[in-house]
Amino acid sequence: MSGTVEAALTLWGMAGAEHRLFAARENAVHQVRHAGATYALRLHRAGYRSDDELISELEMMEAARQAGLHVPAPIPSASGDVVHVVDGVQIDMLGWLSGAPLGKSDTPLDPTHTVALFNLIGRDMARLHAALDDWTPPAHFTRCAWDHAGLVGDLPVWGRFWDNPTLDAEDRALFTRLRDVAGADLARRAPGLDYGLIHADIVRENIMVDGDRIQLIDFDDAGFGFRLFDVATTLLKNMDAPEYDALKTALLDGYRALRPLDTDALDLFLVLRAATYVGWIATRLEEDGATARNARFIATTRRLAHEYLTRTGAAD
Repeated sequence: MSGTVEAALTLWGMAGAEHRLFAARENAVHQVRHAGATYALRLHRAGYRSDDELISELEMMEAARQAGLHVPAPIPSASGDVVHVVDGVQIDMLGWLSGAPLGKSDTPLDPTHTVALFNLIGRDMARLHAALDDWTPPAHFTRCAWDHAGLVGDLPVWGRFWDNPTLDAEDRALFTRLRDVAGADLARRAPGLDYGLIHADIVRENIMVDGDRIQLIDFDDAGFGFRLFDVATTLLKNMDAPEYDALKTALLDGYRALRPLDTDALDLFLVLRAATYVGWIATRLEEDGATARNARFIATTRRLAHEYLTRTGAAD
């Protein structure tokens, strides 16, 4: 892979630049140092996004940056292109952001400044939604949609959660019931919900904190969706924190300080967001740690599904 990285660096006019593998999650991210500046060279997971989708992602990020959001800056190559394919790998480059991630999933947060930070996260989420509403995407703009079809349709964005091959008969029946009931609930509510471009993955690892500044990274799953989906994504990963109620209040207060937010359907989006992870992990069961993550995702969805179906009077 080093040869691929070096070939890519040549395209960006950085031949011979110092580089190292920094993270290997959905994408392999290499930290590059060149001429006194630091960059993130992203080698994308094969088959996950088309070239047009990646270009659209970068355009969306640039629109947010131009509106004053602290997000990575797309770096064009020497030819002016923002995406290249090298050795069959889609590659792009971003400016490097300072700071450190807010935290890791399933690891307790440092409570010292966390509540205040969640207020800032809520504010930045509102700023992002407002900025993207004010932006007119180009005609070629292509991103996924976390809409009714993308969540509970025949081919959801992250897969058919009710068909996860590790589900036992009881969970399969529960998740199928959830799909039907939540799908009908969403269809009923959708016309009155705030919908537009969203980040779709504002979790701890994608929130860079630099002092009192919040910076959002990893727009890999960004696209069209309900704004409550962004809110639910952030809250879901913190539901087991002892200070969850305070974090939730801070996030919602921060958002509402800048933009209206109706949370009447929040429980619906929390359970739907939990279910997406059960679909997502189903294609990654051979990866290290997948067994434990799969069990955790199923347990969370099972709990939220029972609570949701009970509240809605749809429990068997």
